Amino acid sequence: MRVKISLLWRWLRKVFLSLAAFWFLTVIAFKFLPVPFSAVMIEKQISAWINLNFSYVSHSAWVDENHISPYLYLAVIAAEDQNFPHHWGFDLEAIERAYKHNMSKKKTIQGASTISQQTVKNLWLWNGRSWIRKGLEATMTPIMEVMWSKTRILTVYLNIVEFGDGVFGVEEASKKFFKKSVNQLTMEEAALLAAVLPNPHRFKVESPSSYVLKRQAWILNQMYLLGGRNYLKSNAIGPTK
Repeated sequence: MRVKISLLWRWLRKVFLSLAAFWFLTVIAFKFLPVPFSAVMIEKQISAWINLNFSYVSHSAWVDENHISPYLYLAVIAAEDQNFPHHWGFDLEAIERAYKHNMSKKKTIQGASTISQQTVKNLWLWNGRSWIRKGLEATMTPIMEVMWSKTRILTVYLNIVEFGDGVFGVEEASKKFFKKSVNQLTMEEAALLAAVLPNPHRFKVESPSSYVLKRQAWILNQMYLLGGRNYLKSNAIGPTK
């Protein structure tokens, strides 16, 4: 029995080390190369096939930072993670606020995931609130932060985040909802895309609810308060051209 347990442990350790090595290689590769797809995209596609939904197709099209409207970088930071340029993957103040909010037993649950954490989750992990996923996310996020620039993290995030059923990435979203390339988006359009990110299946870009429009207006105001495009320049985030 002990021999079997020992063999199982060795096998599991080899599998874990192999997966860790493979992940580390992808961190290095995706620092420079376009990301062709994400784990969440694969998860959604397989789920659709299992449910016999063969009309569902995950769409994405990679664009680098110089082909993304600067307004999108600013809008997503304003909406999702205003401390993004300054933290190391985790926003401790946001975590404390979320903890106090959730402990107060209010009806809504407040999250504190940063853009960096969401990038790790979308690219390499899966949806859900399990402690295993959170543990992996907590381990992988600071390593990615060390190896990638803030611009790279946000560029990958914008290329893999979901904006609607099967619509992944800002280029696909821009073409589907605004009939233009992502580098042509206006400030208002960028804010509208950012406004649906909390739940792109409930909130729709093509038919925004009053809540989404209010959130868009709030994001626009935050973009102005942050300093507009000068905010990106001062923090060295976004297009280099």
